Amino acid sequence: MTRLQSAVRVSFYYAMLFMAVGFHLPFWPVWLQDRGLDSQQIGLALSTPYFGRALFSPMAGWVADHLGERKRPLVVIALLATVLWTSFALAHSFPVIVIIGFFAAGLWSSLMPIGDIIALDASSRWAFHYSHARLWGSISFIAASLGTGALMGFVQPSVLVWLISGGLGLTAVSAMLLPDLRPQIHHLQKGDFGALIRMPAFRWFLAATSLNQAGHTVLYGFATLHWQRAGLSSEVIGMLWSEASLAEIALFTFAARATQRIKPGALLLIAMICGIVRWVGLSLTTDLPWLAIFQLLHAATFGCAHLGAMYFLQQSIPAALTARAQGLYSAMAAGVAPGLMAPIAGWVYSRYDGMAFLVMAVPAALAAYSAVRMVKAETAVQP
Repeated sequence: MTRLQSAVRVSFYYAMLFMAVGFHLPFWPVWLQDRGLDSQQIGLALSTPYFGRALFSPMAGWVADHLGERKRPLVVIALLATVLWTSFALAHSFPVIVIIGFFAAGLWSSLMPIGDIIALDASSRWAFHYSHARLWGSISFIAASLGTGALMGFVQPSVLVWLISGGLGLTAVSAMLLPDLRPQIHHLQKGDFGALIRMPAFRWFLAATSLNQAGHTVLYGFATLHWQRAGLSSEVIGMLWSEASLAEIALFTFAARATQRIKPGALLLIAMICGIVRWVGLSLTTDLPWLAIFQLLHAATFGCAHLGAMYFLQQSIPAALTARAQGLYSAMAAGVAPGLMAPIAGWVYSRYDGMAFLVMAVPAALAAYSAVRMVKAETAVQP
């Protein structure tokens, strides 16, 4: 496989994965509301998949490391997630929605950490920059969110199930095309998870990234509904979500130079400080010009955090443990932390409306403290 072929296949994978995310993330609360769920039920329905992630992500990482494979588990998980997501079409009650969400979203979330490992390994082997492949995910997210925003004015929210299922199916196809890279050492070692947890820098890394993701729960769960209540159209809301991804694209485009100068811990700290600013700002206004400004900060609160996390895991974790480290990171940052925060977010939003964003500044501040401690822990072990 050539350098160009590898880069194109990794880019295609991210494009398909984030197309599904673009269908889902901005508008899934609208589907839940269409099914008759109130704000608190939406918060609970959004929290349950996070706990599915907490179960499936480390399990998938364990399997991938134990088998010494990445590609085959990725394809199987993508196919299972596709089939399970279609079953939402038959879900009309709150308990059924919660149960399906636990399994379907839990499997879906496992695609990211394993796919990231393949992408990072491929970028290292064929000498292309990871961020340049990853930015195609952001481009795809923009197209999907803009298209869905326009479509929602003409169709029922029920169409979202089929859009997301189609995106997951294409993700499975793109996973089949990825290079089949395997670590040289893949046997299961006793206490591997324990060895990771005993690393001070890794513990503070988990705390920082988990708190940062917890701070996004009001945005992901209620921003679209909040902005709809403020009188913004679905098309404008789709543009706001797309603008956030455009900011990511700008970051990923120039990340090759930035990551040579800025260490992973510093990237994480930048993300958390910008998170404090973003959540305070969104709590104070729904005026479109200000919303557009605060959405630009997604480049930091998500983009810098993602790059910082990926390069920390690549540079600081032994190769034989990367899938488990990625799985544990995904379980905590994309699972347990936002899963615990989502019901709180739903409760606060149901009572205080947009001021719920202000509450998210608290985990952002704690995340910034954790990032500082992570940098100190890394410095302490350096010769």
